[in-house]
Amino acid sequence: MTATPAPLGPADRAPGDVLFAYGTLQFPQVLTALLGRCPHLSPLTLSGWRAAALTGRVYPGLVADAGARVRGRLLHGLTAAEWRVLDDFEGPEYALVRPDPARPEVLTYRWLGPVLDADWSTADFAAGHLPGFVAASTPGAGAPRG
Repeated sequence: MTATPAPLGPADRAPGDVLFAYGTLQFPQVLTALLGRCPHLSPLTLSGWRAAALTGRVYPGLVADAGARVRGRLLHGLTAAEWRVLDDFEGPEYALVRPDPARPEVLTYRWLGPVLDADWSTADFAAGHLPGFVAASTPGAGAPRG
C-alpha cells in the first residue's frame, strides 16, 4: 500500500468494522483500563505500513511505508461508545483510516505528524512502560495519547 487513505469520521464506520491496533492498544491491560473490558483480539500483519517511533513518546505512530510490514491485533466487537472512547484516546494527532483496500472492514489510526526512522518496539514498551501507561490510561487519570 503506497497511497495514503482518506481520513474517516464516526459516520463512516459500519457494523462489523474491526480496529487494527499496532501499538499500545494491542495490550489487554490498556484496553481494560480504557474500555472496562478487553474485546476479542486476533493477529494481523499489514503490508505497506510501519509502527514508527515518535520523539519523546512511548507510543508509536502508524505511517505508510511501501517496503514495511507491521504486526498487530484486530479488536472485534467494539460498541459505538467504545469507538468514541478510542477516538478520544487517540486524539487529533491520528486519523482513522481503512489501511487495506482488500480488507475494507479493517480500520486503524494513522499518525499525522513527523516520525523517527526507528520502528517502535512492542517488547521495549512492555518491559519499560506498560504499567505506568496502564495507570495513566485509567479514566480520570489524564490518559496519555496514543
